Amino acid sequence: MARYILGRLLGVVLVMLVVSVVIFLLMHAIPGGPFDEDKAPLPPAAKANILRKYGLDKPLYQQYARYMWSALHGDFGIPFQSPTETVAGLIARTWPVSAKLGLVTLAFAIPLGLLAGIVAATQQNSWLDYLATFVSTLGLTIPNFVIAVWLILILAVRFSLLPTGGWGKWYHYIMPAVALGLAPMALTARYTRTSLLEVKRADYIRTAHAKGLSPARVLWRHSMKNALIPLITILGPQIPNLLTGTIFVESIFRVPGLGKFFVTSIFRRDYPMIMGTLLLVALVWSILYLITDILYTVVDPRVRLDAKAS
Repeated sequence: MARYILGRLLGVVLVMLVVSVVIFLLMHAIPGGPFDEDKAPLPPAAKANILRKYGLDKPLYQQYARYMWSALHGDFGIPFQSPTETVAGLIARTWPVSAKLGLVTLAFAIPLGLLAGIVAATQQNSWLDYLATFVSTLGLTIPNFVIAVWLILILAVRFSLLPTGGWGKWYHYIMPAVALGLAPMALTARYTRTSLLEVKRADYIRTAHAKGLSPARVLWRHSMKNALIPLITILGPQIPNLLTGTIFVESIFRVPGLGKFFVTSIFRRDYPMIMGTLLLVALVWSILYLITDILYTVVDPRVRLDAKAS
């Protein structure tokens, strides 16, 4: 296991290097720049000084080498949209907001999704099954920004139960978390239902019932553990999306998270902020996939990560 984890961590370093090259080339391949004349009309001498200050007058390979050398020493540059702070400082200020919102979303979406999927599978073809399936379909098909607008119209405008947006109080989490959580909750419910129905038909489940085990013991001791394997696979990509900020929902509810600043950095061609944010996202994704692989061995002892053990 330790050898496997070490190999994967070395792979993460390689992934980060490749991602940095791709992002850097794509940023500069897009027409326009952060200091174009239509965005900030400047005298030629002043513009040349700015480009020289940020190293944008150098060839691309020199710019990339300079950036990576600074990044390896913990310096990810200065964001063009906020020159009074660093990229690392801006991410450190905004990412905790997105991470808190993401954790709150996961805390209610995953348990409710599991519960809905279990009820739907154990009460197959009942009205509870149809209700869970209907809600899951809505959660997967309706975009989260549409759900966000509905929540504002109903809870904030129509009934005045919650403010339309803002941050800092516990009630500010409610509408953004619901808007973000319906999709992962619906996905969890659908996969839990499908996995449990498939496991219920397995021979060892029939054997467990034949031995006289209670339905609850069969469900929690035998069915759920095997049903969680495909669920771990689909939940892995959901977590990084929530932890690194969601663009539209944060903008709609005026949440000062990382997603909101990432949008503005794209429109303003804020190269250091784009690089820093996407490298963070790539790192979170890589680590979460490693954790997902390790969880396979916990849920299913038959899975071995070391080649020698397999």
